Amino acid sequence: MSAVKNPMRSALGRVRHLGSAKEGVQHWWAQRLTALALVPLILWFVASLAYLAGADHAGFTGWLARPYNALLMIVLLAAGFHHAQLGLQVVIEDYVHREGCKLALLIVVKFAALLLALAGIFAVLKIAFGA
Repeated sequence: MSAVKNPMRSALGRVRHLGSAKEGVQHWWAQRLTALALVPLILWFVASLAYLAGADHAGFTGWLARPYNALLMIVLLAAGFHHAQLGLQVVIEDYVHREGCKLALLIVVKFAALLLALAGIFAVLKIAFGA
């Protein structure tokens, strides 16, 4: 049984197995799903801020200490920073043409998003558990 040759690929491309990295669809879906998750989360957050208008620090921390609110805030932080990282990755891949600079920026963005998300989640947990 011989392999079917793709007429759109060169012989060198077939030998080196060059072609689609098959990552575009997964990235696209991840960005759309995080955007979809962020819609109700941001609506909840804005409505909560309106409800808390005029509240003092103790009122806000008391609100955030409730399990439901703490959980939604953690999900908002995780989804928001992941969505931002995915969007910045696309911008960097499209507009930065020097490979070394592109790789460095992608690493910085990924680690910054992770660090900021973890810092936010840590703050929420600290408030939620009263430590």
